[in-house]
Order: sequence, then C-alpha cells, then structure tokens
Amino acid sequence: MSCSADENNDSMAMKQLIPDKILGWSAEELKFYDRETIFDYMNGAGEIYRLYDYHKLLVKRFSNIDKFDIKVEIFDMGSSKDAYGIFSHSRQSENIGIGQGSEYNNGLLSFWKCGYYVCVLSGIENDEAKEILFKFAQTIEYNIKGKGILPDIIKYLPEEGLLDNSIRYFHRHESLNCHYYLASANILNLNTETEAVLASYSPDKMFLLIIDYENTDLADKAYESFINNYIPEADNGLAEIQGNKWVKTLQLDHYIIVVFDAGNSVQANKLVAAAAAKIEMQPVI
Repeated sequence: MSCSADENNDSMAMKQLIPDKILGWSAEELKFYDRETIFDYMNGAGEIYRLYDYHKLLVKRFSNIDKFDIKVEIFDMGSSKDAYGIFSHSRQSENIGIGQGSEYNNGLLSFWKCGYYVCVLSGIENDEAKEILFKFAQTIEYNIKGKGILPDIIKYLPEEGLLDNSIRYFHRHESLNCHYYLASANILNLNTETEAVLASYSPDKMFLLIIDYENTDLADKAYESFINNYIPEADNGLAEIQGNKWVKTLQLDHYIIVVFDAGNSVQANKLVAAAAAKIEMQPVI
C-alpha cells in the first residue's frame, strides 16, 4: 500500500494491510466504522478521533484454538500529520522501533505510519503475547509502504528541557483541554485548520503551546481573545496567576506562543524567546 491518503481511503486497500492468517492465528471477524458509526464501537471515546481528520476504522479479530485472541485496529486518519497526532494524544513510553513512532504498554502495541494509526491488542500480558503482537505489528507495517511527513510545527519546539514523550499535536480546543485545561470556551479560536503543539519542559513541568493560524488576521483576533479572557492583567504578555505560576504569551505573525505554569517570569520569558527564535529561523519561501 502506498502512503497516498486518497488511495488508502479505500476499504479494500485497508483490508490488504492485514492478512487473514498470521502464524497460527486466523481471522474470525472484520468490521468497518466511519465517522458516524465509530460510536457503535467505542462509545464516547470515538470523539477523540473525530477531533482529527479521522476517516475510517477497520477492526479485525483473530483466534487461535490453543492460545489467546488478538484484535487489530487500523485507523485511516486522512493524513500522516493526523496519524501522528492521534498517536501523540496518549503516548506514554519510549519508541519500540515499529513504523514512524510506536510504543508497547500492558498488552497493547500501537504505532503510526503514513496516514494510519494501528493498535494490536492481546488482552493478556506475558512474554509470548508480547512477541506475537510485535510480529502482527511488523506484518502490518511492512504492508504500509512509504513514509509520512511530521507536522512542521514540531520543529519549533526548543530541545533544551523538553520532556520525552510529552509532545501533543492537535487542531481543536477540546484536544488542548484534554492535555492542559484552559477554559470551556474556545478563547484561542482553535479550529480544524489550526495546527498546534503542546509539550512539557523542565524545570517544574511548565507547558509550551505553539499555534499556527491560517493567517495573521486570525492570529491577531486569537491573541486579543486570549489576553482579554485569560490574563487581562498581563504586562507585555506576562502575568502571574494562581501564586508562583507565570504565563507568558507572544504573537509572531501568524503564530501564537504561550508558556503556562512557569515557576518564575525568567523561565517563562526564556522559553517563549527560544520558541520565537526557532520560528524566526524558518526559511522564507
């Protein structure tokens, strides 16, 4: 299968990513779920995927009369950026070397590659099950040809102090609130077209948020909304809130940079300046 999202939107193409027999396991059931029917499969959790450009989910169950059952979930996320985004949503541990990013936790192996996010589950946790899950995942990875593109905004995160596995890529304010609750209202005017990245930094696990708007006018309005609704007392974008917690924000053309929960004003200003320097270094096209 190629890395083209258009080609990969086809159900038949998704079926070909995972054969009916792997090792001693045979397929028992295959179902598809689109943006509307995903709630039939995972109830309210389906909304997390709909915050991205999720297109379709293939669920395939495998059995082995002498062993445990295995379930494979292949999500067509519409683009490599959103496949990376949904993978980053719940990432907890180190990369295990499958696809373009992967992890294994308690009987669940997940990875992303091109426009796909893939989960392989055994329901049990032991060395044998872990080995089989890796082989399933490697088979699917092999059938997904090509390589996806990471969101450009990721490269604006300063490296110094960046905490591993804390990077979250998303579009909408509901996703932001999952990782850092800001407000019930969408005071940063995030939407399906905005690109945002949130990451944690030492010391004190302060948060850095960078948002890329479609144009400078939209960024102007979002910056004004954020200042008026969140830190109206700010002096040059800097304010102390909730005692020893500092917020600093800066608008740079169509970008907005925000630091939350800095331990002091120096840390807040330093991290914003480092991110701004990264953005200003981007080549002019």
